[in-house]
Amino acid sequence: MGSSSVWIAGSYQSDYARNYAREGLEVSDMVREAVAGTLEAAGLPARDVDAVHVGNAFGQLFTGQGQLGAMPATVEPDLWGKPAARHEAACASGSVAVLAAMADIEAGHYDCVLVIAVEQERNVPGDLAPRYLGAAAWMGHEGQDAKYMWPYMFSQLADEYDRRYGLDDAHLHAIAELNMANAKDNPLAQTRGWSHRPGGFADDDHDNPIVEGRLRRTDCAQITDGVAGLLLVSDRFRADHPDKRPSARIAGWGHGTVGLPLQAKLDRSQGQPYVFPHVRQVVTDAFARAGLDGVGRLDGIETHDCFSMSEYMAIDHFGITGPGESWKAVENGDLARDGAIPVNPSGGLIGVGHPVGATGVRMLHDAARQVTGQAGGCQVDGARTFATLNIGGSLTTAVSFVVSAE
Repeated sequence: MGSSSVWIAGSYQSDYARNYAREGLEVSDMVREAVAGTLEAAGLPARDVDAVHVGNAFGQLFTGQGQLGAMPATVEPDLWGKPAARHEAACASGSVAVLAAMADIEAGHYDCVLVIAVEQERNVPGDLAPRYLGAAAWMGHEGQDAKYMWPYMFSQLADEYDRRYGLDDAHLHAIAELNMANAKDNPLAQTRGWSHRPGGFADDDHDNPIVEGRLRRTDCAQITDGVAGLLLVSDRFRADHPDKRPSARIAGWGHGTVGLPLQAKLDRSQGQPYVFPHVRQVVTDAFARAGLDGVGRLDGIETHDCFSMSEYMAIDHFGITGPGESWKAVENGDLARDGAIPVNPSGGLIGVGHPVGATGVRMLHDAARQVTGQAGGCQVDGARTFATLNIGGSLTTAVSFVVSAE
Protein backbone atom coordinates (compact mmCIF):
# COMPACT_ATOMS: atom_id res chain seq x y z
CA MET A 1 0.00 0.00 0.00
CA GLY A 2 1.44 3.39 -0.89
CA SER A 3 0.49 6.94 -1.61
CA SER A 4 -1.95 7.34 -4.50
CA SER A 5 -3.32 10.15 -6.57
CA VAL A 6 -6.93 11.02 -5.79
CA TRP A 7 -9.38 11.18 -8.68
CA ILE A 8 -12.95 12.46 -8.86
CA ALA A 9 -14.71 9.59 -10.63
CA GLY A 10 -18.16 11.18 -10.42
CA SER A 11 -19.95 14.07 -8.74
CA TYR A 12 -23.44 15.36 -8.09
CA GLN A 13 -25.32 18.50 -7.10
CA SER A 14 -29.01 18.86 -6.34
CA ASP A 15 -31.18 21.70 -7.57
CA TYR A 16 -30.51 24.42 -5.00
CA ALA A 17 -33.82 26.15 -5.68
CA ARG A 18 -35.69 23.29 -4.00
CA ASN A 19 -37.33 23.47 -0.58
CA TYR A 20 -37.36 19.88 0.65
CA ALA A 21 -39.66 20.50 3.61
CA ARG A 22 -42.32 21.92 1.30
CA GLU A 23 -42.01 18.73 -0.74
CA GLY A 24 -42.63 16.68 2.40
CA LEU A 25 -39.02 15.45 2.43
CA GLU A 26 -36.39 15.34 5.17
CA VAL A 27 -32.62 15.06 5.46
CA SER A 28 -32.67 11.29 4.87
CA ASP A 29 -34.31 11.89 1.49
CA MET A 30 -31.61 14.41 0.66
CA VAL A 31 -28.85 11.94 1.53
CA ARG A 32 -30.57 9.23 -0.52
CA GLU A 33 -30.63 11.59 -3.52
CA ALA A 34 -26.95 12.47 -3.08
CA VAL A 35 -25.81 8.85 -2.78
CA ALA A 36 -27.80 7.74 -5.82
CA GLY A 37 -26.86 10.76 -7.92
CA THR A 38 -23.15 10.55 -7.19
CA LEU A 39 -22.93 6.82 -7.90
CA GLU A 40 -24.93 7.21 -11.09
CA ALA A 41 -22.58 9.98 -12.25
CA ALA A 42 -19.63 7.64 -11.64
CA GLY A 43 -21.34 4.67 -13.23
CA LEU A 44 -20.56 2.49 -10.22
CA PRO A 45 -22.68 0.50 -7.76
CA ALA A 46 -22.78 1.18 -4.03
CA ARG A 47 -21.13 -2.16 -3.30
CA ASP A 48 -17.88 -0.83 -4.82
CA VAL A 49 -17.63 1.87 -2.13
CA ASP A 50 -15.08 1.12 0.60
CA ALA A 51 -15.85 4.00 3.00
CA VAL A 52 -18.07 7.07 3.37
CA HIS A 53 -17.47 10.58 4.70
CA VAL A 54 -20.35 12.99 5.34
CA GLY A 55 -20.00 16.78 5.54
CA ASN A 56 -22.69 18.56 7.55
CA ALA A 57 -22.55 21.65 9.74
CA PHE A 58 -25.85 22.23 11.49
CA GLY A 59 -27.97 19.13 11.06
CA GLN A 60 -28.81 18.72 14.72
CA LEU A 61 -29.96 22.33 14.99
CA PHE A 62 -32.11 22.43 11.86
CA THR A 63 -33.44 18.87 11.88
CA GLY A 64 -32.67 17.40 15.31
CA GLN A 65 -30.87 14.55 13.55
CA GLY A 66 -27.40 13.58 14.69
CA GLN A 67 -25.20 10.60 13.78
CA LEU A 68 -25.36 11.60 10.11
CA GLY A 69 -22.39 9.39 9.30
CA ALA A 70 -24.86 6.53 9.51
CA MET A 71 -27.43 8.08 7.18
CA PRO A 72 -25.91 6.81 3.89
CA ALA A 73 -26.17 3.20 5.13
CA THR A 74 -29.67 3.94 6.39
CA VAL A 75 -30.88 4.87 2.92
CA GLU A 76 -28.65 2.58 0.81
CA PRO A 77 -28.47 -1.06 2.02
CA ASP A 78 -25.30 -1.78 0.04
CA LEU A 79 -23.44 0.70 2.27
CA TRP A 80 -24.38 -1.27 5.39
CA GLY A 81 -21.26 -2.05 7.39
CA LYS A 82 -18.97 0.33 5.49
CA PRO A 83 -16.86 2.64 7.70
CA ALA A 84 -18.38 6.13 7.78
CA ALA A 85 -18.03 9.39 9.68
CA ARG A 86 -19.55 12.86 9.79
CA HIS A 87 -17.33 15.97 9.69
CA GLU A 88 -18.19 19.47 10.94
CA ALA A 89 -16.26 22.69 10.28
CA ALA A 90 -19.10 25.17 9.71
CA CYS A 91 -19.21 26.23 6.05
CA ALA A 92 -16.03 24.21 5.39
CA SER A 93 -17.58 20.93 6.58
CA GLY A 94 -17.74 19.47 3.08
CA SER A 95 -14.09 20.25 2.32
CA VAL A 96 -12.96 18.72 5.61
CA ALA A 97 -14.89 15.56 4.71
CA VAL A 98 -13.04 15.52 1.38
CA LEU A 99 -9.68 15.86 3.15
CA ALA A 100 -10.52 12.85 5.32
CA ALA A 101 -11.54 10.82 2.28
CA MET A 102 -8.33 11.78 0.48
CA ALA A 103 -6.28 10.69 3.49
CA ASP A 104 -7.97 7.28 3.35
CA ILE A 105 -6.94 6.87 -0.27
CA GLU A 106 -3.45 8.37 -0.02
CA ALA A 107 -2.64 6.12 2.94
CA GLY A 108 -3.70 3.08 0.95
CA HIS A 109 -6.51 2.18 3.34
CA TYR A 110 -9.26 2.33 0.71
CA ASP A 111 -9.53 2.73 -3.05
CA CYS A 112 -13.09 4.04 -3.52
CA VAL A 113 -14.50 6.56 -1.04
CA LEU A 114 -17.86 8.31 -1.20
CA VAL A 115 -18.20 11.89 0.08
CA ILE A 116 -21.71 13.16 0.73
CA ALA A 117 -22.39 16.72 1.90
CA VAL A 118 -25.83 17.86 2.98
CA GLU A 119 -27.56 20.80 4.61
CA GLN A 120 -31.26 21.42 5.13
CA GLU A 121 -31.87 25.03 6.15
CA ARG A 122 -35.28 26.02 4.80
CA ASN A 123 -37.34 23.90 7.19
CA VAL A 124 -37.42 26.51 9.99
CA PRO A 125 -38.81 30.07 10.20
CA GLY A 126 -36.71 32.72 8.49
CA ASP A 127 -35.73 34.44 11.72
CA LEU A 128 -34.55 31.17 13.31
CA ALA A 129 -32.18 30.04 10.54
CA PRO A 130 -29.70 32.91 11.07
CA ARG A 131 -29.63 32.16 14.80
CA TYR A 132 -28.68 28.55 14.12
CA LEU A 133 -26.03 29.59 11.59
CA GLY A 134 -24.51 31.92 14.18
CA ALA A 135 -23.29 28.88 16.13
CA ALA A 136 -20.10 28.96 14.03
CA ALA A 137 -19.04 32.19 15.77
CA TRP A 138 -17.73 32.28 19.35
CA MET A 139 -21.11 32.30 20.98
CA GLY A 140 -21.50 34.71 23.87
CA HIS A 141 -18.15 36.32 23.12
CA GLU A 142 -18.71 38.16 19.83
CA GLY A 143 -21.56 39.56 17.79
CA GLN A 144 -23.85 40.01 20.78
CA ASP A 145 -25.28 43.20 19.25
CA ALA A 146 -25.87 41.67 15.83
CA LYS A 147 -29.32 40.97 14.51
CA TYR A 148 -27.81 38.72 11.83
CA MET A 149 -24.46 37.31 12.92
CA TRP A 150 -22.73 36.68 9.61
CA PRO A 151 -23.67 39.84 7.70
CA TYR A 152 -22.50 41.67 10.82
CA MET A 153 -19.16 39.84 10.84
CA PHE A 154 -18.41 40.33 7.15
CA SER A 155 -19.43 43.99 7.38
CA GLN A 156 -16.74 44.25 10.06
CA LEU A 157 -14.30 42.68 7.61
CA ALA A 158 -15.30 45.27 5.02
CA ASP A 159 -14.65 48.00 7.57
CA GLU A 160 -11.21 46.52 8.26
CA TYR A 161 -10.34 46.54 4.55
CA ASP A 162 -11.54 50.13 4.40
CA ARG A 163 -9.27 51.12 7.28
CA ARG A 164 -6.22 49.36 5.85
CA TYR A 165 -6.55 49.98 2.15
CA GLY A 166 -9.73 51.89 1.35
CA LEU A 167 -12.87 50.19 0.04
CA ASP A 168 -15.58 51.33 -2.35
CA ASP A 169 -18.83 49.41 -1.74
CA ALA A 170 -19.57 49.65 -5.47
CA HIS A 171 -16.91 46.98 -6.02
CA LEU A 172 -18.71 44.64 -3.60
CA HIS A 173 -21.99 45.20 -5.43
CA ALA A 174 -20.26 44.51 -8.77
CA ILE A 175 -19.06 41.13 -7.48
CA ALA A 176 -22.61 40.25 -6.45
CA GLU A 177 -24.01 41.37 -9.80
CA LEU A 178 -21.50 39.27 -11.76
CA ASN A 179 -22.22 36.16 -9.71
CA MET A 180 -25.97 36.56 -10.07
CA ALA A 181 -25.50 36.99 -13.83
CA ASN A 182 -23.36 33.85 -14.03
CA ALA A 183 -25.99 31.90 -12.10
CA LYS A 184 -28.56 32.52 -14.82
CA ASP A 185 -26.62 30.03 -16.99
CA ASN A 186 -26.59 27.40 -14.23
CA PRO A 187 -29.65 25.11 -14.30
CA LEU A 188 -29.08 24.14 -10.64
CA ALA A 189 -28.66 27.66 -9.23
CA GLN A 190 -31.10 28.89 -6.61
CA THR A 191 -31.31 32.36 -8.17
CA ARG A 192 -31.36 31.39 -11.85
CA GLY A 193 -34.86 32.77 -12.31
CA TRP A 194 -34.55 35.80 -10.07
CA SER A 195 -34.82 39.36 -11.31
CA HIS A 196 -33.72 42.58 -9.65
CA ARG A 197 -34.93 46.14 -9.64
CA PRO A 198 -32.73 48.87 -11.20
CA GLY A 199 -31.02 49.63 -7.89
CA GLY A 200 -30.61 46.00 -6.89
CA PHE A 201 -26.82 46.16 -7.00
CA ALA A 202 -26.30 49.67 -5.67
CA ASP A 203 -26.52 51.72 -2.47
CA ASP A 204 -30.27 51.91 -2.92
CA ASP A 205 -32.22 51.63 0.33
CA HIS A 206 -35.40 50.63 -1.50
CA ASP A 207 -34.12 48.19 -4.13
CA ASN A 208 -31.17 46.88 -2.13
CA PRO A 209 -31.72 47.53 1.59
CA ILE A 210 -29.02 47.23 4.24
CA VAL A 211 -28.94 43.92 6.12
CA GLU A 212 -26.19 44.70 8.64
CA GLY A 213 -23.58 47.46 8.70
CA ARG A 214 -22.57 48.25 5.13
CA LEU A 215 -23.71 44.96 3.55
CA ARG A 216 -26.89 45.03 1.51
CA ARG A 217 -29.31 42.32 0.44
CA THR A 218 -27.60 41.27 -2.77
CA ASP A 219 -24.21 41.21 -1.02
CA CYS A 220 -25.45 38.15 0.89
CA ALA A 221 -25.71 34.49 -0.12
CA GLN A 222 -28.97 32.64 0.31
CA ILE A 223 -30.50 30.31 2.87
CA THR A 224 -30.44 27.08 0.89
CA ASP A 225 -31.33 23.39 0.97
CA GLY A 226 -28.93 21.22 -0.96
CA VAL A 227 -26.63 18.26 -1.33
CA ALA A 228 -23.45 17.54 -3.24
CA GLY A 229 -21.42 14.39 -3.65
CA LEU A 230 -18.08 13.11 -4.91
CA LEU A 231 -16.80 9.61 -5.55
CA LEU A 232 -13.04 9.64 -4.98
CA VAL A 233 -10.87 6.79 -6.24
CA SER A 234 -7.23 5.75 -6.27
CA ASP A 235 -4.84 5.04 -9.13
CA ARG A 236 -5.28 1.34 -8.46
CA PHE A 237 -9.05 1.56 -8.68
CA ARG A 238 -8.80 3.39 -12.01
CA ALA A 239 -6.41 0.75 -13.35
CA ASP A 240 -8.87 -1.97 -12.37
CA HIS A 241 -11.73 -0.15 -14.14
CA PRO A 242 -10.53 0.49 -17.70
CA ASP A 243 -14.01 1.59 -18.79
CA LYS A 244 -13.76 4.60 -16.46
CA ARG A 245 -15.47 7.88 -17.35
CA PRO A 246 -13.56 11.18 -17.72
CA SER A 247 -12.02 12.05 -14.37
CA ALA A 248 -10.48 15.06 -12.69
CA ARG A 249 -7.54 14.80 -10.30
CA ILE A 250 -7.26 16.59 -6.99
CA ALA A 251 -3.74 17.85 -7.63
CA GLY A 252 -3.19 19.95 -4.53
CA TRP A 253 -4.70 21.01 -1.24
CA GLY A 254 -4.19 23.37 1.68
CA HIS A 255 -5.90 23.44 5.07
CA GLY A 256 -5.57 25.73 8.07
CA THR A 257 -7.60 26.50 11.18
CA VAL A 258 -7.25 29.41 13.61
CA GLY A 259 -9.25 30.63 16.60
CA LEU A 260 -12.95 31.46 16.49
CA PRO A 261 -13.12 35.24 17.13
CA LEU A 262 -12.87 37.56 14.14
CA GLN A 263 -11.26 40.39 16.08
CA ALA A 264 -8.42 38.16 17.23
CA LYS A 265 -7.65 37.34 13.61
CA LEU A 266 -7.66 41.01 12.64
CA ASP A 267 -5.47 41.95 15.60
CA ARG A 268 -2.88 39.26 14.82
CA SER A 269 -2.48 40.39 11.21
CA GLN A 270 -1.91 44.08 11.93
CA GLY A 271 1.14 45.30 10.03
CA GLN A 272 1.18 42.26 7.73
CA PRO A 273 0.43 42.37 3.98
CA TYR A 274 -2.62 40.09 4.16
CA VAL A 275 -5.63 40.45 6.44
CA PHE A 276 -5.66 36.65 6.87
CA PRO A 277 -2.11 35.28 6.56
CA HIS A 278 -3.33 31.75 7.26
CA VAL A 279 -5.69 31.92 4.26
CA ARG A 280 -2.85 33.06 2.03
CA GLN A 281 -0.79 30.12 3.35
CA VAL A 282 -3.60 27.67 2.62
CA VAL A 283 -3.80 28.88 -0.98
CA THR A 284 -0.04 28.77 -1.54
CA ASP A 285 0.12 25.31 0.06
CA ALA A 286 -2.46 24.09 -2.48
CA PHE A 287 -0.48 25.67 -5.31
CA ALA A 288 2.78 24.11 -4.11
CA ARG A 289 1.32 20.62 -3.78
CA ALA A 290 -0.12 20.96 -7.29
CA GLY A 291 3.22 22.13 -8.69
CA LEU A 292 1.90 25.59 -9.59
CA ASP A 293 4.01 28.70 -9.22
CA GLY A 294 1.06 31.02 -8.76
CA VAL A 295 -2.46 32.02 -9.67
CA GLY A 296 -1.46 32.67 -13.27
CA ARG A 297 -1.40 28.92 -13.86
CA LEU A 298 -5.11 28.62 -13.08
CA ASP A 299 -7.93 28.72 -15.62
CA GLY A 300 -10.51 29.67 -13.00
CA ILE A 301 -11.56 29.67 -9.37
CA GLU A 302 -14.63 28.66 -7.39
CA THR A 303 -14.43 30.63 -4.16
CA HIS A 304 -16.48 31.19 -1.04
CA ASP A 305 -18.68 34.26 -1.53
CA CYS A 306 -21.01 33.81 1.42
CA PHE A 307 -20.90 37.58 1.13
CA SER A 308 -19.47 39.74 -1.63
CA MET A 309 -16.83 40.77 0.91
CA SER A 310 -15.53 37.22 1.29
CA GLU A 311 -14.90 37.06 -2.46
CA TYR A 312 -13.26 40.48 -2.36
CA MET A 313 -10.91 39.05 0.27
CA ALA A 314 -10.27 35.92 -1.78
CA ILE A 315 -9.19 37.92 -4.83
CA ASP A 316 -6.10 39.37 -3.20
CA HIS A 317 -5.38 36.29 -1.06
CA PHE A 318 -5.23 34.18 -4.24
CA GLY A 319 -2.72 36.69 -5.58
CA ILE A 320 -4.90 37.92 -8.45
CA THR A 321 -4.00 41.41 -7.21
CA GLY A 322 -1.74 42.78 -4.52
CA PRO A 323 -3.09 42.95 -0.96
CA GLY A 324 -5.94 45.42 -0.71
CA GLU A 325 -6.14 45.89 -4.48
CA SER A 326 -8.97 43.48 -5.29
CA TRP A 327 -10.88 46.36 -6.83
CA LYS A 328 -8.50 46.33 -9.79
CA ALA A 329 -9.64 42.84 -10.84
CA VAL A 330 -13.27 43.90 -10.45
CA GLU A 331 -12.86 47.02 -12.56
CA ASN A 332 -10.75 45.31 -15.24
CA GLY A 333 -13.31 42.56 -15.87
CA ASP A 334 -10.74 39.92 -14.92
CA LEU A 335 -13.30 37.87 -12.95
CA ALA A 336 -15.79 37.39 -15.78
CA ARG A 337 -16.21 33.99 -17.40
CA ASP A 338 -14.17 35.24 -20.37
CA GLY A 339 -11.81 37.32 -18.24
CA ALA A 340 -8.18 36.82 -17.31
CA ILE A 341 -9.04 34.68 -14.26
CA PRO A 342 -12.72 33.69 -14.09
CA VAL A 343 -14.04 33.57 -10.52
CA ASN A 344 -17.28 31.77 -9.68
CA PRO A 345 -18.39 31.06 -13.25
CA SER A 346 -21.07 28.85 -11.69
CA GLY A 347 -22.59 31.81 -9.87
CA GLY A 348 -20.87 31.18 -6.54
CA LEU A 349 -22.71 31.06 -3.25
CA ILE A 350 -24.53 34.33 -3.94
CA GLY A 351 -25.90 32.97 -7.20
CA VAL A 352 -25.97 29.18 -6.79
CA GLY A 353 -26.94 29.10 -3.11
CA HIS A 354 -25.22 28.17 0.13
CA PRO A 355 -26.30 24.91 1.81
CA VAL A 356 -23.59 25.39 4.39
CA GLY A 357 -22.05 21.94 4.85
CA ALA A 358 -22.40 21.07 1.17
CA THR A 359 -20.69 24.13 -0.31
CA GLY A 360 -17.10 22.88 -0.38
CA VAL A 361 -18.14 19.69 -2.17
CA ARG A 362 -20.30 21.66 -4.61
CA MET A 363 -17.26 23.78 -5.48
CA LEU A 364 -15.24 20.66 -6.29
CA HIS A 365 -18.15 19.32 -8.34
CA ASP A 366 -18.11 22.48 -10.44
CA ALA A 367 -14.30 22.55 -10.68
CA ALA A 368 -14.27 18.94 -11.89
CA ARG A 369 -16.95 19.70 -14.47
CA GLN A 370 -14.91 22.66 -15.71
CA VAL A 371 -11.68 20.74 -16.28
CA THR A 372 -13.50 17.85 -17.96
CA GLY A 373 -15.45 20.16 -20.26
CA GLN A 374 -18.84 19.30 -18.76
CA ALA A 375 -19.85 22.65 -17.24
CA GLY A 376 -22.45 23.49 -19.90
CA GLY A 377 -23.42 27.15 -20.02
CA CYS A 378 -20.96 27.89 -17.21
CA GLN A 379 -17.98 26.43 -19.08
CA VAL A 380 -14.73 28.40 -19.20
CA ASP A 381 -13.21 27.76 -22.61
CA GLY A 382 -10.18 25.51 -22.50
CA ALA A 383 -10.19 25.07 -18.73
CA ARG A 384 -7.68 22.50 -17.49
CA THR A 385 -6.88 23.67 -13.95
CA PHE A 386 -9.27 25.12 -11.36
CA ALA A 387 -8.87 26.05 -7.71
CA THR A 388 -11.37 26.29 -4.86
CA LEU A 389 -11.38 28.16 -1.56
CA ASN A 390 -13.90 27.15 1.09
CA ILE A 391 -14.07 28.89 4.47
CA GLY A 392 -15.86 28.16 7.72
CA GLY A 393 -16.96 30.85 10.16
CA SER A 394 -15.09 34.16 10.10
CA LEU A 395 -12.23 32.57 8.12
CA THR A 396 -11.70 30.20 11.07
CA THR A 397 -11.28 27.14 8.85
CA ALA A 398 -9.92 27.52 5.33
CA VAL A 399 -9.49 24.77 2.74
CA SER A 400 -8.25 25.15 -0.82
CA PHE A 401 -8.02 22.53 -3.56
CA VAL A 402 -6.49 22.52 -7.03
CA VAL A 403 -8.27 20.29 -9.55
CA SER A 404 -6.74 19.36 -12.89
CA ALA A 405 -7.69 17.45 -16.01
CA GLU A 406 -6.29 13.98 -16.71
